[in-house]
Amino acid sequence: MSGVVDGSEAREVGEPIPLSALQHAVYCLRQAALIHLERMWADNRFTAEGDVLHAVADKGGRRMARGVRRVMALPLASKRLNLAGVADVVEFHPHDGEDVPYPVEYKRGKPKLHRADEVQLCAQGLCLEEMTGKVVREGALFYGEMKRRVAVPFDAELRQMTEETVAALADVLQSRITPVPTKQKSRCRACSLKVLCLPELVARPVKAWRGRMLEEMLKAEAP
Repeated sequence: MSGVVDGSEAREVGEPIPLSALQHAVYCLRQAALIHLERMWADNRFTAEGDVLHAVADKGGRRMARGVRRVMALPLASKRLNLAGVADVVEFHPHDGEDVPYPVEYKRGKPKLHRADEVQLCAQGLCLEEMTGKVVREGALFYGEMKRRVAVPFDAELRQMTEETVAALADVLQSRITPVPTKQKSRCRACSLKVLCLPELVARPVKAWRGRMLEEMLKAEAP
């Protein structure tokens, strides 16, 4: 299923950036703009499988197991970074008499070559730090294909990458200009928005296109 919403649902300037948008921004800033600025979306098998995987966590609720409190569908926000969203699961691990937040994000498939999933998870950690006043040093990604967790340390490099991604996406959303497609064509082939994005068409140099059009017009007018 694909679609474009009307202008009445256009994104308001200053509206918090969805946490999920950071994953899109790392993958391709154009994809993030198409979804979160132009309000376009298209489902494929991968997005459908992801929806199924999130179904349980999205129901919300709390559980306690082995001293660890688990909160599902926990709303998160960061005023400093202007972020908002919902964590699949946040565990609160007891440590030195305190409950330390530990975000867990559910993903279909397996670990990827890029760091989009890690950035999204780290952003959740930054939100939790601001909300609780406690340092969140790590989280985990649960991959459906592997059926196990992959621990993600929130080190200085990942934190910097996350904040730079937030800043880059904020600039795009504020400018309201959709960027050109990514140069990594393999990502275009796997993207559910390829039909709406038309990367091959958009990537053609405008100057060359104008030159061809002018040449065709001159030929048409020639006696």
